[in-house]
Amino acid sequence: MEDPIINKVAQSPLDTIDLEMFYPAPRIMVFDLKDHLFRQLILKEKEYREGLKMTDWSPYAGSIVAVTCTTDAIIPLWAYMLAVSYLEPVASDVMVATPEQALERSFLKNLASLDVSRYEGKKCVIKGCGDREIPAAAYAEITRMLRPVAHSIMYGEPCSTVPVFKKSVRTTPSS
Repeated sequence: MEDPIINKVAQSPLDTIDLEMFYPAPRIMVFDLKDHLFRQLILKEKEYREGLKMTDWSPYAGSIVAVTCTTDAIIPLWAYMLAVSYLEPVASDVMVATPEQALERSFLKNLASLDVSRYEGKKCVIKGCGDREIPAAAYAEITRMLRPVAHSIMYGEPCSTVPVFKKSVRTTPSS
């Protein structure tokens, strides 16, 4: 009689954390100020204000919006503020950022909701492979969050991990 196949990975005491769970749900859209500049270089206040007033903001509804300027124009700070004042009522989140920065900030905001107390004294594996690219900052942040509570932190898959952190057990010398 053959010995049954035992899935040792499934039986291991490892808690796997898939960072894809914290991926921002709404899409990230870009609002580029250059499209509202004279010759895509010069901000003329009256025309800028009028252009924003006439903009159809509905395509941004429910999205995370990265407000940016992709030309080498000098943009006064109030111009960003004005764009955000129009976007805030329709978008789920608005920030002055590149799309990559907006993804990272939104990701970290979602990750902050994780209750790390449930990993107290546990062996944690931060899943390394997935369908979406995870910002490096998310891996650093989950390590920072778990280090005070987890027994150990590893990266990869339960069958093949790279050790990142392990609590050392301090013993006191006997007298």
